[in-house]
Amino acid sequence: MTTGTRAAILCCSLGAAIAGGACSRSRGSTRVQVQIEPLALAAAARSLAPQLTVTRDQAIVSWLETQGRTAFLKFSERTASGWSEPRTVASGDDWFVNSADVPSVIRLDDGALAAHWLQNAEGGEEAYDLRLAFSKDGGKTWTAPVSPHHDGTKTEHGFASLFQAPGAGLGLVWLDGRAVVKENDNMSLRAAVFDHEGAQLSESLLDDRVCDCCPTAIAITSDGPIVAFRDRSPGEVRDIAISRLVAGQWTAPKTVHDDGWQIAACPVNGPALSANGRRVAVAWMTGKDDQGRAFAAFSDDAGATFGSPIRLDDGSSLGRVDIELIDDGSAVASWAEFAEQRAQLRIRWIDSRGTRGPAQTVAGLGSERTSGYPRMARSGRELLLAWTETADGRSAIRTAAAHW
Repeated sequence: MTTGTRAAILCCSLGAAIAGGACSRSRGSTRVQVQIEPLALAAAARSLAPQLTVTRDQAIVSWLETQGRTAFLKFSERTASGWSEPRTVASGDDWFVNSADVPSVIRLDDGALAAHWLQNAEGGEEAYDLRLAFSKDGGKTWTAPVSPHHDGTKTEHGFASLFQAPGAGLGLVWLDGRAVVKENDNMSLRAAVFDHEGAQLSESLLDDRVCDCCPTAIAITSDGPIVAFRDRSPGEVRDIAISRLVAGQWTAPKTVHDDGWQIAACPVNGPALSANGRRVAVAWMTGKDDQGRAFAAFSDDAGATFGSPIRLDDGSSLGRVDIELIDDGSAVASWAEFAEQRAQLRIRWIDSRGTRGPAQTVAGLGSERTSGYPRMARSGRELLLAWTETADGRSAIRTAAAHW
């Protein structure tokens, strides 16, 4: 943990808002302070690709560890005293290990755990498959792995987001490259649902042309799931779009905001989502005019429409965004920004009127691609953060919590 992280203080605009409101005038100039405190995590020195998931205020952090050619997917659960002892989901020496396309572990509503990781496909260059496993005993044992896709193509299948499917078990969305070899160069966005016993119930197409390697995001509103992703027009405009699951069908993709970012390559920068009831917050990065900027927007109708974008960064953003709604309907957003000759993980409070709290630096981020995506999740009255710290060619997962 860096000295800057230990000393990071979030003042009134963030701390009081998380607790349920802004600083009252009666407080005068008193600063309501929230300290971001490090959380010890028993991750190995060679660890990367963190992910945070929360179900009913039960938080799980997952990550990858590598030993030679072998990769291990591990996870810990948040407890009153810190993180639980890590457990291993699976391991393999034929995994696809990447700092942007990361595995995950999620707890479903019935208490079962579901996990996903990526396995290289035999005989395919840069081809890999999604693998899923389930556990009903808290992660002590896991089912044999299965895949949600059955096209048999030696292409990319990844960037999955797992969620609790309404009226079923596990749901997930992912980027699927089956059309790249069969028809054209289009990556598609697909979804699948599994029942409580781990049997697949469906597979569906959401969008037949999306950006090749930008992470997806999913959140659950009171109306149902909503997914955000980077779309790809025939003219190579790659703006953020959403699709909602309504009456059992995914709606046609709809752009969140017309950024008009035309780029003939994947920027490897996906959106983030958070939902509470019918309130939704989305964050994203755009690089139009060669200027990196991070934005957020709010919705009060479960994502059917969004308000005007709110700028997150103060100068030039590297993206890698995240966002979490809090009880009063405002949100806390995070992003990577290049400042003071280094990349920094920053965080700030915003509301739908465009009000912004001060930006706070949480930690420095390495320039290496292994620094990956920082993660943020809200669990009850706690904001959890996870990121990859890189030094001397090595990477290690760090976690922290904001209390008030």
